[in-house]
Amino acid sequence: MHPAAASLALFVLAGLCEIIGGYLVWQWWRNGAPWMMGAIGGAVLFAYGIVPTYQPAHFGRVYAAYGGIFIVLSMLWGWGADRIPPDRFDLLGGAISLVGVAIMLQWPR
Repeated sequence: MHPAAASLALFVLAGLCEIIGGYLVWQWWRNGAPWMMGAIGGAVLFAYGIVPTYQPAHFGRVYAAYGGIFIVLSMLWGWGADRIPPDRFDLLGGAISLVGVAIMLQWPR
């Protein structure tokens, strides 16, 4: 697998762990779901903390770049799970964040 594709896959996996884990904790804490849902959410959030350690870059760059990926994944989650489609400004902001990710991770140094 190409290094850029592997890095993107790790970012997406980390994002899914954070969003799904956070969503499960939200459901338990805020909406009264069973405690087991909160516990599973906590375990998934723990996995989120481990996944980015497989990135080749240093911590600060990885987490800064991950933020851009998280923006887009959060919009997609909101669209899929909550049925709230992103508007043109959401899409523009998401595109700008992905350009920032590409610059941080792929620009020759």
